[in-house]
Amino acid sequence: MTKTRRPRPAAPRSAGRATAAALALTGLLAVSACSGGSEPAPQAGGPAVTAEPAALSPSSTAGSSPTGTVVPLTPDVVSRLDTAIKQVMTQVGIPGVIVDYTTPDGTYQRSFGVADKNAGTPMSPDLYMRIGSVTKTFTATGILQLVDQGKVGLDDPISRYVPGVPGGDGITLRELGDMRSGLYSYTFDPDFQKAFFTDPNRPFTPQELLAYSFKHPANFAPDAQFEYSNTNLILLGLVVEKVSGQPLAEYLQQNVFAPAGLTQSNLPVDAAFPAPHAHGYTNQTLSGAVEDSTDWNPSWAWAAGALISTRSDLQKWSKVLATGVPLVKPATQAERLKTKPVGPSPDLGYGFGVFETHGWIGHNGSLPGYESVVIYLPQAQASLVILLNTDILHDGSEPSTPLARAITQIVSPNNVYTLPTPPGSASASASGSGSASRSPSGSGSPSASTTSASPSGPSPTANGSATLHVS
Repeated sequence: MTKTRRPRPAAPRSAGRATAAALALTGLLAVSACSGGSEPAPQAGGPAVTAEPAALSPSSTAGSSPTGTVVPLTPDVVSRLDTAIKQVMTQVGIPGVIVDYTTPDGTYQRSFGVADKNAGTPMSPDLYMRIGSVTKTFTATGILQLVDQGKVGLDDPISRYVPGVPGGDGITLRELGDMRSGLYSYTFDPDFQKAFFTDPNRPFTPQELLAYSFKHPANFAPDAQFEYSNTNLILLGLVVEKVSGQPLAEYLQQNVFAPAGLTQSNLPVDAAFPAPHAHGYTNQTLSGAVEDSTDWNPSWAWAAGALISTRSDLQKWSKVLATGVPLVKPATQAERLKTKPVGPSPDLGYGFGVFETHGWIGHNGSLPGYESVVIYLPQAQASLVILLNTDILHDGSEPSTPLARAITQIVSPNNVYTLPTPPGSASASASGSGSASRSPSGSGSPSASTTSASPSGPSPTANGSATLHVS
């Protein structure tokens, strides 16, 4: 649910592909060179992979893994993880991936495949990556901090802070963060898609993005249902700016990144991309051909999906997001974690800019060329970060989803990362990263869609296809 996918162009697509319409930040590239793995980088306290860490709970044994516990990172488990990740990469067509799985007793840190297909540069653990809808978790945190300061209330109407929102007197900040506002996601708008895909390097302002949304009627009354919409986070980003008196990028740097110890994260104001970074590959293009989207301007995603970060920063962030410490007071964090079911599936719940699936708390992200999954299992104090350099769908699903599922099936068999499978997809075992389904044109968030972590309910697109994607 944590993805910010860019709208897929109206050009014809194969039946299995959905057009990106809701800030889908997902990009997947089919390549054959994805099976190579780089050795984990050494850590200050020893090797990245601990041979046989102790079980995290006295009740956790080799034969049983109670809910909320994880299995020890034995050599056999490490080998199984290596094999499973390589198999998914080959099956789904992922050029490169970074994985960081950390518990109090051990860390599995690996990178596989290539960061640059043309140069053959191997993926490495510390590259900068675009993270799509995981950005939403940072914007939502900014709002919660303002709640703690008594400057805003989650049940305040958006009209109090941003004028001109259709029905804004009846839409609360909580409903925006919970993806229950009913506002049309601008990434589904045909004019936005045309503007973006015609020139992926052009900048967009938040006001321009909202104009694409507001020319459409609301999809439903506030709080009537769940529907992933990137419009919601653009509005919350504007609230942070208005109330704090700072640009969102500056606010996040001073009040979120720095106090959380994140030294390699930033919300870009243009296409600038710190080095070293991986190249991203997408088929969200006018022709449908795979292109290098590394330097596309992410301003179209802004507060919903433009953030850049690294494995190490996101590993820290996973715990901050799930616990609130040290940024958000316990009572306010409890409001964040009040999740409601996403669609009919019992596997996914969405709260205030965060989702929960089988005990794992976090978000996924996707935008042209890149995907991410950042989740935390509180009972085991375990975090999982997955970063990949493609967003090309496989059987209608985000490529990050089968990766996260395969990994958690091994390390936390009673707490498996599960996102609803997009309607009509060939595979029911894997679903769009962070989304139960994708919205046409994709979106950045844990499966931005009405049925997944990135819910933005199905919306009509130029080619008549719709997906639910919340990344």
